[in-house]
Amino acid sequence: MATKKKTKNQPKKKDFVTVYIMGKAYDVPAKSTIMGAIEYAGYQIKRGAGCREGFCGACATVYRLPGDYKIYTGLACTTIVEEGMWLAQLPAIPGEKALYDIDKTKPDVNTIQRLYPEVFRCVACNTCTKACPQDLEVMDYIQAAKRGDIEAVMDLSFDCLCCGLCAIRCPAEIVQYNVGLLCKRLYGKYLSPKSKDLEKRLKEMKKNKYDDEFKELMKAKKEELKKKYYNLD
Repeated sequence: MATKKKTKNQPKKKDFVTVYIMGKAYDVPAKSTIMGAIEYAGYQIKRGAGCREGFCGACATVYRLPGDYKIYTGLACTTIVEEGMWLAQLPAIPGEKALYDIDKTKPDVNTIQRLYPEVFRCVACNTCTKACPQDLEVMDYIQAAKRGDIEAVMDLSFDCLCCGLCAIRCPAEIVQYNVGLLCKRLYGKYLSPKSKDLEKRLKEMKKNKYDDEFKELMKAKKEELKKKYYNLD
């Protein structure tokens, strides 16, 4: 039987691991991220992921490992594959998002109670914190929301990517990332220190000072925009 002769550039079998993507087995490079493994297996990531011209936080993944009863969570762009990993991506998390007029919404605990009453079902199990790929203290900011401490919620949730992994693990069915988003908006609207430079720039924009530059960017081709972006200091 004919066999294919190995070349110096051909990866050895030990450089690969077997992972299960949506139930099918694939041999993928051992040191690749889940996202890299998915693409290596022939899947095309068409929407969502920030590093694929979408938005950051949209590559939420759940997975199991051999001999381990736990369900793990992570972002496909940063989680490294492991032998026998069984994974599935979550392209969107079905989370309830309250509707409100920010100009008519007060930065206090009554707003939290009215818009997100489920916050007060929190049993402090800390599962949300354990699920967070950003290592945020999610439970702590939910506890702050229960106290009406808008600034603390803003601060603790500041680096949230809204991936939704906290929400799918929450036994109280809280949509933590939307609570954080509400408090960040309330803080920005009512509680944050005012910036004179920002106010000056907004006035300049209202006077159409930068319209010509915006028009130039709108006409630019993709490669030109990429060049401008990567040449930024």
